Amino acid sequence: MAVWNTLEPIPEAFRGGAVTIGNFDGVHIGHASLVRKLKSHGLPTVAFTFDPHPARILFPDKAPERLTWTRRKVRLLEACGVDLVVVCPTTRTILDWTAETFFQRILCGTLDAKCVVEGNNFHFGKGREGDNALLRQYCVARGMEMETIDSVFLDGTVVSSSRIRKLLQAGNVADARRMLARPYRIRGTVVHGMARGRTLHFPTANLEGIDTLLPADGVYACRALVGDETYSAALFIGPNVTFHEQARKVEAHLLDFHGNLYDREMKLDFLARIRGLMPFDTPEQLAEQIRKDVAAIRLYPENGVQLMVNG
Repeated sequence: MAVWNTLEPIPEAFRGGAVTIGNFDGVHIGHASLVRKLKSHGLPTVAFTFDPHPARILFPDKAPERLTWTRRKVRLLEACGVDLVVVCPTTRTILDWTAETFFQRILCGTLDAKCVVEGNNFHFGKGREGDNALLRQYCVARGMEMETIDSVFLDGTVVSSSRIRKLLQAGNVADARRMLARPYRIRGTVVHGMARGRTLHFPTANLEGIDTLLPADGVYACRALVGDETYSAALFIGPNVTFHEQARKVEAHLLDFHGNLYDREMKLDFLARIRGLMPFDTPEQLAEQIRKDVAAIRLYPENGVQLMVNG
């Protein structure tokens, strides 16, 4: 799959295609449904997205925590079947374009679209002034086909990035995964910690530099990706209350791993929440609970199953 990082006209092979515009944060099953509709037109499929999210420029204090980094988003869109992803460097200038200017510069200029497919709540242009009705008007005048698709529901709830954030913030990674179609993933760099895990006979990798939303505090069954290798992992998120600490930490114990992880990037896919945050009176009680957590993770149905989409 190809990636385009400028507003110059896309390569000839992708012009005259079926295009969609959006943030695609998380690339959930609603986005996958949209891509399927794109592909049904039998044209090159193009997704146009923004980096960073426009809210980070317009309302930096209120911008939602992102669910995916850009490379991950591109890989997930590729897995859905998109032929080209245009990653637009978001600027105040672009966000100040009127709806008509946005249509002319992006859909007609950069993308040279033949068909446009959007969800039913799509908006574009300064202040979100453009909606699907205005977009259809512009498309008809230009001779483009325009189509909208309905929202996707799961268990009576609309699938959306905001809904997925709420599920993760509640620790409900299982239902978030159902909306995402793939496990939720974070990434970070392994740094030196207090080395308490080693004294408890469960050495952990301490992660920093995580740039996406962290699920609620607790212990999770995960799959860890380090380089080209994957491992089952027990992941702890939260303050270490047993040792009277308040700082929120992210610590991963990789099952059956022996080696040095310092300064390496680790990615973690969330499979299930094992338990919430619990205080213990002694380190020995904590170690016993960790043994139980690891035993439960070893029995987890997907232990050993490849679930990775690189990115």
